[in-house]
Amino acid sequence: MSDTTFTLNTGAKIPAVGLGTWQSDPGQVKAAVAHAIKIGYRHIDCAYCYGNEDEVGQGIKEGLEAAGLKRSDLFVTTKLWCTYHTRVEQNLDMSLKSLGLDYVDLYLMHWPVAMNPEGNHEKFPKKPDGSRDLILERKPADTYKDMEKLLQTGKVKAIGVSNFSKKFLEQLLPNVSVVPAVNQIENHPLLPQQEIIDFCKEKGIIVEAYSPLGSTGSPLMKKEAVIKVAEETGASPGTILLSYHVARGVVALPKSVTPSRIEENLKIVKLSTEQLAALEKVHESGIQRIVYPEFGINFGFPDKDHGVAHSAAGAA
Repeated sequence: MSDTTFTLNTGAKIPAVGLGTWQSDPGQVKAAVAHAIKIGYRHIDCAYCYGNEDEVGQGIKEGLEAAGLKRSDLFVTTKLWCTYHTRVEQNLDMSLKSLGLDYVDLYLMHWPVAMNPEGNHEKFPKKPDGSRDLILERKPADTYKDMEKLLQTGKVKAIGVSNFSKKFLEQLLPNVSVVPAVNQIENHPLLPQQEIIDFCKEKGIIVEAYSPLGSTGSPLMKKEAVIKVAEETGASPGTILLSYHVARGVVALPKSVTPSRIEENLKIVKLSTEQLAALEKVHESGIQRIVYPEFGINFGFPDKDHGVAHSAAGAA
């Protein structure tokens, strides 16, 4: 089991593997979180937008009690949603209430885009023409400065961002006082995003990978290089992919509600320089992104004109 941790720029330790809860269905996520904590996970990643924080909180309570652990033994992340960019502390308080916690270890800006807080939908407001109802004049730095104030409340231990490109980070950093502790992005061998990884490392920002296995039914599991390394190490393809992240200093956030897979995802193996190099070449056959927010074209994210349609949810 992996007990590897990385050190945030705050000095706090963050477990290298955490349980992701995006797309975990109601009725399943509580059991998944509780089981994860019981078998050794010390890192749970959630978000207000996922709509399941009540169950995540119940799972955390049950898991901690069953394992005889204290709240401080667990690293919990949640995220500010786009319609709350002008109501940062309110959204945090909503998450804390659902989770049954007094604080979170990490609070992230979910996407660098503000949506209309008075729109026709609490999470995904649309304009009459069907396009996403955005507040273009609200800059990510404006929201992040409000997040910085949370550090004085004791409700968050660290703050960071999610889905930030290098360009967005370059625009943000000169305008804020606190360097983000984390940038959570889609990351896997088919989407290495090395430019962002390198930039974050230079600035002391830990990168977290969501969809670290490339999503359900991922072609990654069938890639020749992945299968070859799995055979060489006697590990599963999934274990190899998660080990790839940890070897690069990236936090991996696999999501599952299946007990056996939750257990499997905590196993990390040491990869040789040659094996890591082979995995880093997987994308050479073609970059593949899984998450395409439908509002992305306004903010420089890849769009359907670049070959892949937008994701309807875009909430990873």
